[in-house]
Amino acid sequence: MTNINNKTLNKDLRRKIVDMVIEGQDGHIPSAFSILDLITFLYRDILKFNSKNPEWLERDYFILSKGHGCLALYVNLHRHGFITDNDIQMFCKQGGILGEHPDRTKIPGAEASTGSLGHGLSFSVGIALGLKIQGKNNRMITLLGDGECQEGTVWEAANVARNRRLGNLCAIVDWNKSGMTLMPEDDMPKKWAAFGWNVEIIDGHNEKEMAQAFERIEFKNDGIPSVIIANTIKGKGVPFIEGHGKWHHRIPNQEEYKKIMGTLV
Repeated sequence: MTNINNKTLNKDLRRKIVDMVIEGQDGHIPSAFSILDLITFLYRDILKFNSKNPEWLERDYFILSKGHGCLALYVNLHRHGFITDNDIQMFCKQGGILGEHPDRTKIPGAEASTGSLGHGLSFSVGIALGLKIQGKNNRMITLLGDGECQEGTVWEAANVARNRRLGNLCAIVDWNKSGMTLMPEDDMPKKWAAFGWNVEIIDGHNEKEMAQAFERIEFKNDGIPSVIIANTIKGKGVPFIEGHGKWHHRIPNQEEYKKIMGTLV
């Protein structure tokens, strides 16, 4: 694992996310904060890519099915050179390429246009199956929200992946318990296990546990797909916006902005 101060880095990325929301007057801060540590870890330590050639045939594929958390993806695409400073500044502005959900026709490194929840895993199963048929060793990783996992398409895709033995596929579930505010009886690990997937359960803000989970996953074209159930906190990093209340799609006012930035130091 790269030897850097991850807490400092991710606070920097959280500040960038808040600045983008203020500048673009749009975005979902708590949803992005929930998955930021996971996506930062993936792009730094797991995914194989070439930001100068996003269509590189040897790349790993990553799909953010939870499209409304896209700010966590955007700041990492920016950090790794897929998109520019100007792209960041133009978030949710006319003429910019970064919208409230990822658009694969505009954004280098975005493998799927997502945000209509429940479809990212289906995209991923199709890609993983295609890679398997072609005998390629690229890995397919997708990140879903826990509320999104109430969509029937998720479980149809999970069933296909297991029966087609797509061992080159790994799903990550952002289990911040949002879905349980409406559907409280929701044992996420047991549901995935019932479909025959390998299940890992981790703290989604702990990089050591992330690394250990990926060390246990054996990516191969003919095998059992894996899912990482990541226990996370919606709004992680700023206590007064953590949880499932009014901050889901709130734009901070000037006083709230100063308070958020004061926390992320």
